[in-house]
Amino acid sequence: MTAYNKPSVAESEVEDVVKAHLGSIATEIMPMDGGNLSSVFSFNHEGKGYVIKFSDLEGAYATERFLSELLSGQGIPYPRCLGQGKHGNLAYVIMERIDGYSLAACTPEQQAGQLPELIDLLNRLNQVDIGFTSGYGWIGPDGNGKHRTWKDYLTASFAEDQTGTFWENWHGLFRSTCLERDVFDECYSRLMAYAPYNEPHRHFIHGDFHQWNILSSGTRITGIIDGNCAYGDDLVDLAILDRHMAALGVVRAYQDYQEQAGMTIPDFKERLLGAYYMKGLDGLRFYAKMGWTDAYNGTRDFLLRLDS
Repeated sequence: MTAYNKPSVAESEVEDVVKAHLGSIATEIMPMDGGNLSSVFSFNHEGKGYVIKFSDLEGAYATERFLSELLSGQGIPYPRCLGQGKHGNLAYVIMERIDGYSLAACTPEQQAGQLPELIDLLNRLNQVDIGFTSGYGWIGPDGNGKHRTWKDYLTASFAEDQTGTFWENWHGLFRSTCLERDVFDECYSRLMAYAPYNEPHRHFIHGDFHQWNILSSGTRITGIIDGNCAYGDDLVDLAILDRHMAALGVVRAYQDYQEQAGMTIPDFKERLLGAYYMKGLDGLRFYAKMGWTDAYNGTRDFLLRLDS
């Protein structure tokens, strides 16, 4: 199995799509860094800034309109969705552009200075009202989770048969990449042992809450983008942020925030371990598929140490 390559899109194609969708010409079209699965461009249109993303993956952007209305409607700084469609075999979505740049581009000192605001945003994100929805796991275009329980979501996430998705034939990674079946099976066993602790908790999960998807002015957090959104235990987002920004003491800052707010966190240790294993397993197979051996080795070693 070869590494996934996101689609190649020319600036002239961006011009054509924007003109067809918005009725007039885009200006200042520029490719944007980041986006492992989408080709992304920024552009201006009638004096405002926008972003357009292209993907060849099935179902890409199907939930973007729901997510943008859900989050921006509840005060989360998430870009509004202006429209979506097809360009040949590619799906595209047009979003408003939020001011700022990737938090990853900030200095360590700047990142540390924004940690309180980052933890506050994480808490607000996980407290979004989803009471009118149902289900766990990946969010469908109708706004509901695609699985009946958290365990069903986990089982489906790592099932061998992933026909029609990014993970189609992913078991081939055990034969063709650095992905080790014994390591994967051991960590999966641990994941399912902790799943009952995660099961009772149903919140909004961004699913990719790290510094490359968080925008900053350099001193303030300005927005969040590009979720892999789901319903379930909100500590999943904390686990993601901690794995990407561990040097900032993210977990301790989160616990202090909850304590100061008078909030209790039931089964915190066990739930966080379950979250680490869930995102870690997904990371193992992603890094293996992309050929990112160093990231794979670091995640594998972290996971294997967790219960030692």
